[in-house]
Amino acid sequence: MAKRDFYDVLGVSKSASPDELKSAYRKLAVKYHPDKNPGDKNAEDKFKEASEAYGVLSDKSKKENYDNFGHAAFENGGGGQGGFGGFGGFSGSDFSDIFEDFFGDFGGGRRSSRKNSSNRGSDLRYDLSITLEEAYSGKKQNIQFSSSDKCVTCKGSGSKPGYSADRCTYCGGNGKVRTNQGFFTVQQTCPQCSGIGEEITHPCNDCGGNGNKQTSKKISVTIPKGVDDGTRIRLAGKGEAGTRGGANGDLYLFINVKSHDLFKRSDVNLFFEFPISIADAALGTTIEIPTIDGKKAKIKIPDGTQDGKQFRLKSKGMPFMRRGDYGDLYVQIKTEVPIFLNKEQKDLLERFRKIENEKSNPSIRKFFQKAKSFWKN
Repeated sequence: MAKRDFYDVLGVSKSASPDELKSAYRKLAVKYHPDKNPGDKNAEDKFKEASEAYGVLSDKSKKENYDNFGHAAFENGGGGQGGFGGFGGFSGSDFSDIFEDFFGDFGGGRRSSRKNSSNRGSDLRYDLSITLEEAYSGKKQNIQFSSSDKCVTCKGSGSKPGYSADRCTYCGGNGKVRTNQGFFTVQQTCPQCSGIGEEITHPCNDCGGNGNKQTSKKISVTIPKGVDDGTRIRLAGKGEAGTRGGANGDLYLFINVKSHDLFKRSDVNLFFEFPISIADAALGTTIEIPTIDGKKAKIKIPDGTQDGKQFRLKSKGMPFMRRGDYGDLYVQIKTEVPIFLNKEQKDLLERFRKIENEKSNPSIRKFFQKAKSFWKN
């Protein structure tokens, strides 16, 4: 089937201006777009036909070739409509730039903001070391760091007082530039104004047109109870100032909780080892232990307590962040064997060894029972 004349497809004359071509194509694209005509093969064919016609006639060099040679100019690999094979389900991303130009918020996409995210200030990181006790109770602390802030002279505009930014001469204030590539219109951020759509023609003498100046900042931060090592706290808007009206970045506090001489931490629970003598382990005793809140707690050690025995003190651990309850404190008994004995101590132990029996050491008795059975085999 012979192709229709591209001008007839769009319903325009050969002398039609670029705006007239765009307007004609817009009407046809809206009418026959596959998303508005699901399952309609005829509408899909008409949409492809209109897209192909506009792709050629909107390009100056292709239009000239078409006017001189007709469809023959694009046969045998001459840059025809091959790019539309397998059109399938048309999504807003395939022609998002050209349809944004025509339809604005077409297919659910949002038109890009003139002041794009590149004008947002950078985020900053501040590493803060605290003790385990400070992590337990929380604290307020002043921190000082270097950052950019809005220029006082120009109030962040970048222009001299009494002047304002002019419309970008490269993109006409749109913030984006479009180029035709075959049937596609490619939209890119303007390289001259970085998408803002404005240019500083009379830059501020203090900041050089940037709108910001480097300064030293001092702020008070609150460290909540229960923070753990590696906790990250975000302070919105406390980072680098945005350029030319852009939003400020954020400041992130990275918390480092120092290791403790006594306590080991696991989530909200605390652990530590408490050494006792053989005599206390055998006879029993009462011990007094430190707690993370600076107070003391007593634990009764029953007679016959074995090495490694754990005792749990409920709610004596670290606080849960933003909650009212606490973890637990686990005390592990470490039985210490004496290494330096005087004569009296040695004599007493010798006497004890002679009178001890299997009931005194049940674990030893069980071991030797197993060993005897092994040796018999």
